[in-house]
Amino acid sequence: MTAKPPDDNDMPAEIDFSGAARGKFYRQDAKLNLPVYLDAEVQAHLTAIAAKKGVPVSELANELLKKEIAIIEAAEP
Repeated sequence: MTAKPPDDNDMPAEIDFSGAARGKFYRQDAKLNLPVYLDAEVQAHLTAIAAKKGVPVSELANELLKKEIAIIEAAEP
């Protein structure tokens, strides 16, 4: 017997949320790490530098961004 392939009609027309709890997984103090998407050229360059240094790309990117932030803050009036 072969399995029936899923189709768009597998979802019920109505779903009963009467037993649901609002905010069950909400945590006020939760910290989220937002994804940052790099251009392909930038990622390739940073990946090569990180490999030479033996550090993760994220560590290298944070190091470079912190330096850039310091430069920007030093230039502000």
